[in-house]
Amino acid sequence: MTVTQDKVVVLIPAFNEEKTIGPVVDAARAVSAVSEVVVVADGCTDATARVAAEHGARVVELTENVGKAGAIKAGLDATEARIIVTLDADLIGLVPAHIESLIAPVLAGEADMSVGLFDGGRVATELAQMVTPYLSGQRALRRELIESIADLQELRFGIEVALTKQANQSKARVVEVLLPGVSQVMKEEKRGFMKGFAARMKMYRDIVKYVVRN
Repeated sequence: MTVTQDKVVVLIPAFNEEKTIGPVVDAARAVSAVSEVVVVADGCTDATARVAAEHGARVVELTENVGKAGAIKAGLDATEARIIVTLDADLIGLVPAHIESLIAPVLAGEADMSVGLFDGGRVATELAQMVTPYLSGQRALRRELIESIADLQELRFGIEVALTKQANQSKARVVEVLLPGVSQVMKEEKRGFMKGFAARMKMYRDIVKYVVRN
């Protein structure tokens, strides 16, 4: 695959996020530096794919749920962009300026990866990122950084930890970018407490599995 040197693509892995995907796509499409927005509908059973397409995203539909890392890998396979921006599909309060601030250090050659941190959004999500900032799904990075991760498609929710480890090992330049007013819908809010809690535990299991294995 020939990689375009100056193209920026936003990849949004999504699993049943029909209620929030539209505004996230809108914010990304409003950024002039972004060439394309790709939403990967990861085995969705709701209208995520349709809503994303209606808001102007190119949609990659997966028939089975492969997890966050697998969805991002599918998105990478669908684009030749050299700079990749990853966004969660359940963000609240996201505006184009947030995405521009993520992209700027990488486009300017000042960083190989930027990591977005919630700031002044909601206490619950902000506290979680204060404790574990390396789990943020809001990033801009050079394509080669993510492509150098072995078995990427198998990592599921371990992808953010893997990116952090890869950046450390390769001595990549990483900067943190505050995202004022941004938060996200918690799993317990979307699925009810019990199902949401179970999903959160599964996410942590994926992360621990990667850490123990590596």
